[in-house]
Amino acid sequence: MSTARTIEQGVSRKGEGRERATPLQVAGRTLPHSEEAEAGLLACCLLDDSDVVARCQEQKMIAEAFHNPGHRMIFESILRVYDKKSTVDLIMVCEDLRDQGELDEVGGAAFVSELTNRIETTAHAVHFIDIVREKYLLRRLIRTATQTVEKCFNFAHEGLEVFIEEIEQEIFRISEDRISESAQPISESVDEAVKIIHKLIERKGELSGLTSGFADLDKLTFGFHPQEMIVLAARPSMGKTSLALNVAEAVVLPKKERNKPVPTLIFSLEMSAEQLAMRMLCSRARVSAVRMRESFLNREEMERLAAAALEIKQAPLWIDDSGHLTIIELRAKARRLHARRNLGLVVIDYLQLVSGLDNKVQREQQIAEISRGLKAMAKELGLPVIVLSQLNRESEKEKRQPRLSDLRESGSIEQDADVVLLLARPRDAKDDFSVATDRADLIVAKQRNGPVGDIRLTFLREITRFENYTE
Repeated sequence: MSTARTIEQGVSRKGEGRERATPLQVAGRTLPHSEEAEAGLLACCLLDDSDVVARCQEQKMIAEAFHNPGHRMIFESILRVYDKKSTVDLIMVCEDLRDQGELDEVGGAAFVSELTNRIETTAHAVHFIDIVREKYLLRRLIRTATQTVEKCFNFAHEGLEVFIEEIEQEIFRISEDRISESAQPISESVDEAVKIIHKLIERKGELSGLTSGFADLDKLTFGFHPQEMIVLAARPSMGKTSLALNVAEAVVLPKKERNKPVPTLIFSLEMSAEQLAMRMLCSRARVSAVRMRESFLNREEMERLAAAALEIKQAPLWIDDSGHLTIIELRAKARRLHARRNLGLVVIDYLQLVSGLDNKVQREQQIAEISRGLKAMAKELGLPVIVLSQLNRESEKEKRQPRLSDLRESGSIEQDADVVLLLARPRDAKDDFSVATDRADLIVAKQRNGPVGDIRLTFLREITRFENYTE
């Protein structure tokens, strides 16, 4: 019998709810569990439903967290009764178990009643929740690790990177279930706010976040800040990738010597890493990509390209051009590089190309899940995440400037974003719906912690570069 197959060896038989369920084992060792904590938590739920059950739901406690099958069924019953807005007590739970045909299976009403005699107070409910969750997560880790051993022995010697990422995803799913205390006293928040205010005063007007490289935009946003999700949206061929690359360049190759380069990761789901590097080279060297492809470069342009190549090679910039990434894979990759390189910025080009986890659900739901995942990644890694997104065609059809409602496929993007930037052609541009040859409008359509407004940028089409606007 393989190691993985020894994971589940025995469950309690029908009518043996009073007895301790036969422990699941791995390699002859009992999996982590605490019958006492499980029974104590169930007793707390039965004695003080309004508070304890709510705490369980807040901590995402599920029936599978209980090792004892009888305890598991009782907890499921408690949740059913609670969801019906009924009082969770001994009588209601026993009635529900009887309706489900499970009362005898858990050991009868006497066994459920006995649970309430296990404790004298519900004061230790949080402690019981922590123990039950801890043991449950440990069991999941052991199962995943055991299955991984089996998979490693049976590995077919193809696609090692994909194989490793699949294992990382399994661990990641477990780590996501860890819930910390979300509410904190206002005193702690005030202390943190005061610290931030002192830092702002010490900076004397300097940016509190990462520079975008554009003075007028920085004046509005005061930089891009940790945990922020910044959405940069535009219609196709409007220059959103070029603008994002210009921002990345400003961060990894700062103009001011006192500013340190900030490690940056770009997920390019549309263009290859080589194509992005070519764009950055031409933009940085101020050389026309068309002239370069046609081999019309002069000596000075060649020297500028060589100098730009040397600068970019030394920049702390990583490009991942993997295709068909899911949000879980994307977050795993970002987390892994962040652990090694302490990233300060992540750019995703672009949101609609991230693959959904379940192809059976509507694309709008998939986009909503991806958007929430990207915001969660910004909070988890503690850095700004710039997400490129497409706009629908409504602004083109109506011949107007884009607005928040034009964000394609999901209103959740607008909800999750801290800042929304809409790149558009100027109002006085030609009617070809492309960026004007010399300028573009950047609309700050949403800013959670600041004002909104319009910014004009200079656009150098020949070298696909945006710069501060000058008359």
